[in-house]
Amino acid sequence: MGFTIYQDLVVKTNKPNVFEAISNPTILEKWWPLKCSGQPEVGATYNFNFTDEYDWYAVVASCKTNDHIHYKMTKSDVDWNPTTFGFDLETHKHGTQLKFWHKDWPECNDHFKHSSFCWALLLKGLKDYLEKGIVIPFEERS
Repeated sequence: MGFTIYQDLVVKTNKPNVFEAISNPTILEKWWPLKCSGQPEVGATYNFNFTDEYDWYAVVASCKTNDHIHYKMTKSDVDWNPTTFGFDLETHKHGTQLKFWHKDWPECNDHFKHSSFCWALLLKGLKDYLEKGIVIPFEERS
């Protein structure tokens, strides 16, 4: 049994805008990786590049436009490699309920705990981007 990170938040915009921000590489770059490529379709490969040292890859395990996208890591580091993370979207009276999860962590170690904290910060950055147009420079996303 692995460990799982969960984060839920409401974003004051519609599901298509949120889906675009979690699946379109150009918009992903505004709140998560330095560089990104990929297509939101099952089996497609995404490249999440943070630096030359952290040039990671994932495959889209499941995707339904404006509903969800789930990424299975294929090339990252020892702790991230067995993991899958996903974004599930639901309509909410104030916009969109984003239900994030990152499962199959092998250990509840320092890296797991740090990643949990980082996901919270990054998802706040996603929310601020979608609601206020704020883009945090890559060097300040930690």
